[in-house]
Amino acid sequence: MIAHWERQRAFLIADSSRTAEVRRFATQLAEAAGLSQSETGNVAIISTELATNLVKHTKGGQILVRSLTDGDAGGVELLSLDNGPGIANLGEALRDGYSTAGSPGMGLGAIARLATEFDVFSLAGKGTAVMARLWDHRLRKPATRSIELGAACLAMPGEDQCGDAWSYEVLPDRSIFVLVDGLGHGLGAAEAAQQAIRTVREHRTNTPAEIVQYVHLALRSTQGAAIALAELNLSDQVVRYCGLGNISGSIITAGRVNHLVSYDGTAGYAARKIAEFTYPWSVDSILIMHSDGLMSRWDLQAYPGLLQRHPSIIAGVLYRDFTRGRDDVTVLAAKHSN
Repeated sequence: MIAHWERQRAFLIADSSRTAEVRRFATQLAEAAGLSQSETGNVAIISTELATNLVKHTKGGQILVRSLTDGDAGGVELLSLDNGPGIANLGEALRDGYSTAGSPGMGLGAIARLATEFDVFSLAGKGTAVMARLWDHRLRKPATRSIELGAACLAMPGEDQCGDAWSYEVLPDRSIFVLVDGLGHGLGAAEAAQQAIRTVREHRTNTPAEIVQYVHLALRSTQGAAIALAELNLSDQVVRYCGLGNISGSIITAGRVNHLVSYDGTAGYAARKIAEFTYPWSVDSILIMHSDGLMSRWDLQAYPGLLQRHPSIIAGVLYRDFTRGRDDVTVLAAKHSN
């Protein structure tokens, strides 16, 4: 199974004028992913309701929309993020048909019913994050999926091309997570990042250090990039990590943060040393990787209960609260499936 380069856009929602734009983009992705007419209709309903809720209940927020791939199947993810007051009674809000606005509306419960996968996190004074995934009828969250992944990968404001890229691949004995940050911005950075991803896929059966070495050689004709690769071996309960440049990696286990080591350098230009490090992994561990478009001084202990939520919610909250806003930004989060 491979998931990478998903098309993703962020829509700022300050009033109802952008609701149609979100709905149109989400349904385009749904049609491209092969969703049925009724499933595409559900995508339209959910995207409309999420945007409407941001206008009704907060001072505005944003909705991240991306395509999904899992083997041969496709889908769409909608991630609504706001810094509003939070939901006072989440259990009541999840009741089908409930509307805190006192006006006609589907409510979170109905969104959860229509979605294939759904999760929500809300904290008083910090806001709410809502995730809804809709897969085509061939795939309903396969029971064999041992690792869940969430991602936010967005271009620098004003740029059409994102200079970051990421990939996740499941091999028979391990999973590989890679994040690439092309040097600079725009098309040149995007080309370098995508070349790096192609090289990783080509050499995915090698060790992390060997893969990064291949990427370093492959990017010599490009602008270059920072890269980090984490290989998760569930049977050995370890993560083997190799990084070159300023991509951050962390493993959080039982509230303790283990920062992963990368060497200075730029793949394609300067790499004085390429080496991998091994870290312990357990069933309650969470892997987080991000480019330097995200501030590094985040602390998830300030968000009680967040680590128990879906990785898309975790990645979305980090993006919402810690993005620098002047660079391409990518956040990956991965954990064991519930």
